[in-house]
Amino acid sequence: MTSLPPEDPLSPIGEDDRDTAVNRLQEAYAEGHISHEEMDERLHQVLTVTTRGELVSAIASLPAQKPATTSTIAVASGWIRRRGAWRVPRFLKVESAYGKVALDLSRAVIEHPVVDIELQLPYGRARITVPRDAIVEFEDLRTEWKDPRYKPRQRSSPGGPRIRISGVMGYGRLKVRHARR
Repeated sequence: MTSLPPEDPLSPIGEDDRDTAVNRLQEAYAEGHISHEEMDERLHQVLTVTTRGELVSAIASLPAQKPATTSTIAVASGWIRRRGAWRVPRFLKVESAYGKVALDLSRAVIEHPVVDIELQLPYGRARITVPRDAIVEFEDLRTEWKDPRYKPRQRSSPGGPRIRISGVMGYGRLKVRHARR
């Protein structure tokens, strides 16, 4: 999650800025910094303001955000597997010279609205299973040999995490699919 950049207080806000503010409120409530009633009031304010200055004032007294963490999983060869109820960091870097990667996010604990996964796989392949309501982006992924395989869901319910996949896939292939349940 990023904080709101300082800009002209009279400039209109975008949906990403509004989403960031809502997530900051939810985080502050979950950590016990604000009451349920205060969260409701501020949430209403965040959802109805139109300018950056109004949005900044709605979240100004919240405690500072925790810095986002980056985790790295690296092997020279072999399998990298994550499945079940594992905690997904905001930034995940996966490195393997000759191995295979299998990441199952369908039952994982995803605490962030956006998860960035950077793949560094010169000769390996990767299979990523995302939650049913996830939005997947991989425009920043560079492939040398085969294009990624991904079939977006016909109907996607709003509110799911955004999974952004970047990095380099050399002579392997990335396969992304949505969980069936």
